[in-house]
Formats: sequence, structure tokens, C-alpha cells
Amino acid sequence: MSATTIDHGSLSRQASLQRLKQTGRFDLLVVGGGATGLGVALDAATRGLSVALVERDDFAKGTSSRATKLVHGGVRYLAQGNLNLVREALRERKAILGNAPHLAQPLSFLVPAFGLKGRLWDRPFYGTGLMMYELLAGKASLGDTHFLNRAETIDTMPGVRTDDLIGSVQYWDGQFDDARLAVALARTAAAYGAVVLNYCPVQALLHADGKVSGASVTDAESGEDIDVHAGCVVNATGVWVDDLRRMDVDPDSHMVSPSQGIHLVVDREFLPGDHALLVPKTHDGRVMFALPWLGKVLLGTTDTPRDSIESEPTPLVEEVDFILGEAGKYLARAPLVADVRSIWGGVRPLVRPPEAGAANTKDISREHVVVVDESGLVTVTGGKWTTYRAMAEDVIEHCLQAGLLELSEPSRTIELRLIGAPKTVTHKISDPPGAHLYGAEATLLDELPGHQRELGMGLTEAIVRFAVRFEAARTVEDVLARRSRILFLDAEVAAELAEDVAAIIAEELGRGVEDVAGFKKLAQRYRTVPG
Repeated sequence: MSATTIDHGSLSRQASLQRLKQTGRFDLLVVGGGATGLGVALDAATRGLSVALVERDDFAKGTSSRATKLVHGGVRYLAQGNLNLVREALRERKAILGNAPHLAQPLSFLVPAFGLKGRLWDRPFYGTGLMMYELLAGKASLGDTHFLNRAETIDTMPGVRTDDLIGSVQYWDGQFDDARLAVALARTAAAYGAVVLNYCPVQALLHADGKVSGASVTDAESGEDIDVHAGCVVNATGVWVDDLRRMDVDPDSHMVSPSQGIHLVVDREFLPGDHALLVPKTHDGRVMFALPWLGKVLLGTTDTPRDSIESEPTPLVEEVDFILGEAGKYLARAPLVADVRSIWGGVRPLVRPPEAGAANTKDISREHVVVVDESGLVTVTGGKWTTYRAMAEDVIEHCLQAGLLELSEPSRTIELRLIGAPKTVTHKISDPPGAHLYGAEATLLDELPGHQRELGMGLTEAIVRFAVRFEAARTVEDVLARRSRILFLDAEVAAELAEDVAAIIAEELGRGVEDVAGFKKLAQRYRTVPG
């Protein structure tokens, strides 16, 4: 099916729920509606398999909406000597930018060098490495790597600290809107026939003859229990993969070593322009970014081992101090706690090494792992957003090798343009949010009630209605955190918009107005900087 002939109601939650109940058996059941699970569903559906995907919460509610917004080959992985991972990621970077150009685009980065602290070697050292990075990209290169002198650096990046600045290295990578890309994957999978359903947690795995044969799920809105039968079940629940494996044959599963990364968002005045800043090595050996994103500046991230997994990770005082302290070393105006508009984090599903050491998560491989248990349950975890498509392809290959799926068609997703992909792009991801993020579908917003009524920060009444009708949004949080990104950009504004958004959702769904107190409490959490 061509993306130009898609039924825009294909992600209707009610229709998806009915199909889930009426279909006797699917070829494939995917558990988890983050980047990897949605990628698996899309890959399988485009090859003609019958597919169902269920997500406990909303699509990309967890880690997949909390990335550093980079589509990248991994400069850090190059420094670690992991050339295979870098090559794969660079290839996948090209695929994402080509398949969703309204949501993922090239971004110029500057690595500044300062001379009065004995670090004159920084610029040639990092420049050589970044040129190698570009060479590895080959035809997938996004632009040339350049050495910039002091004047060129200041002109290119207003906002950089100028004291003892001697120049910089400029290179290219990509950035994206992670949550909106996840929704585009969900809708595209649905357009190819997949049943894609949010707010549908798994209660238990089903078994037949000692093998996993599906799952018992619950529609969170009605409370109805549904048995979903499938020839193959894929566990793509990210940091929660161990929970699902423990429902099967491994009550002591410990595949994941959780690592928390937080981000701070400040106003654009701290880093005007459309170029990002990379700190390749902070005082403790980490990488840090300052990125222009949707009209704001994103500062991050951290890499903190955690023993527990939270859906809303709690930023630590030391994480905030680290980011603000490092940003203050490189920006002309050092951001303070009072300047933070939103603070949020995510938990990375790093694959636990055999020795189970979790003390230095920044040294744990970011590569993914696919495991097929004796019961037939297929689990995938690890990896990163940039390589979601390759991970999905690898999962399907493991399913085929295990005899859990049968098909002859090769993967089609390397050049599969997602819903909304326009022929030409007229905006940058660094621009403030608005209808341009809908790409070829932007004109559909003009056909909906309230297209001229702006609620705030580029959000219109029509965008809210579109989110409910075509993107399976059910709550204020769905709209303000993931269909639009206002909660992640300015939590105070998100709280102010909550009641208007709730009223529109209620009208669309034909139900009472949602109690927004819970969302405002969440927004306050995003607004409160520990310390």
C-alpha cells in the first residue's frame, strides 16, 4: 500500500481494538510500542504477515520519547573502536533522514577548542577523528568536516564562550523528534495492515505444548480481557524486557542493566542559531551536547547506573549539577537552575554483560541483543533509536531461523517513506513547533475545526483533534508530551494548556472532561529542578 493512499483513520483505537478481538490468530504478536517494537511491527507488516502490537501505556511513553534527539553514527563508539556499530548506525541514519525528512534532518555540530589550558591539541585530535567518521559514512555523509578558526567559530555559533577560544571542528550528524517518529511508525504499520493498540497491557503469556502461543491482554479503558493468539511473540519492551521474560520460563531474568540519562531544556537565547555544540570529553569522560531543538536548547545527557526502573525517572542533584556545570564552561552565558524550562529523563536498556558488572554504564555496549528462549519467546533489547530499523530486521531474521515465522519477502523498510513524508522540506527541526511537523499531512489540519485557534507554542485546536482522530491520543499527557512536545519544552506552558486540551479531547471522544490535576502534578515535576 502506498503512503499516499493511506486511510488517515487507520490508527483509530476503537477499530484496532475490534480487530484485535475478532482476529483468531496472528502470525506475530509484538509486545512493546517503543522504537524497536514499532519497527518490528512495520517490518513484518510490510512483508505481508498478520501483525498485532500491544503497548501497556502510550506509544513511546518510555525511553523512546526521552532520547537526546540525535540520529547519529556514534562518535563515542568510534573512539571505542567499534567500527561495525558506527558503520551500521551511519547507514541507518541515512535511512531515517530519507524516510521521514519532516521529522529527522541533518544538523551541524561544532566541537570548540580552547588554548589557555594546555589543550591546543584538541582541535587536530578531534578533527582527525571526525574526518574518519565522515569517511566511514561514505555516500551517506551529510556534509564535510571543517576546521574553523576563532572568528569563524564565533560567527557560526553565537553563544559559545569566547575566552581563550582558538577555533572549532565542524561536522554533521542528524536530529529528530523521537515521539512523533514513533507515532509515524505506528500509523504506517497500521496502514500496512498491522493492529497497533496502546493502553493494552499484557497480563500473562499463553502457552500451548510448552511453547509461547500468545498473550492475555487487558483493554485498560474498558477493563476487558482479551486472549491474543500468535505463532510468534516478540518481547520488545525495552528496559522492561525482564518483566515479560519472568512471565515465561525465566523467573530470574536479568538481561538489562538500567542507565539513566537526564536532559535540561533552556531558552534559545543561550545558543542562538541552528548549530549544535558537542563536548567530546567532560571532566569525567562523558559526552555532552547543547542542541537547538523545536525552538529551545536541549542540554544533556548523563549516564547514571540505576538499580530500579521508573517510567518517570527522578533526576538526581548531581546530574543537574553536572549538566549545568559543563554547559557553563562552553556557553558565553552559563545557564542556571532558574533558566530551566523543563527537566526530564529516560532509562536506557543497556544489555547486562555476562559478568553482571553495572558500575560503569558508559562503557557498556550500545549494541542490541536478540534472544530466542526454549519456549519460543523472542526478546530484543539494547541498541538505540538510530538503529531501530536494523534491529527490527534482525529480530525478524531470528524468528525465521527459529521456525517461528514463514515468509520469503525481504525487508522493505530501508527506503520505506513513512506517513507524512513530504517531497520537499520547508522547515528545520530546530524551528519552534507547528503544522510543518506534519509534513505532507499539514494541509489536513486546515480541514479540521479550530485550525486557526492557537492554544500556545504552536499547538492549535486542530492539532489536538488530529492527535485524537488519527494518532490514537487518549489523554492530555498523550497530546502535550508526545503528539506535541510542549511538556518536554516548557512544563509551565504545558500545565497552562492542560484544561483547554482536555476539553477538546473530551469532545472528540464523547466522554467527560479528563481530570487534569494528575497532568499538572506531572508538569510540576518536569518544572522542578532538584537541588
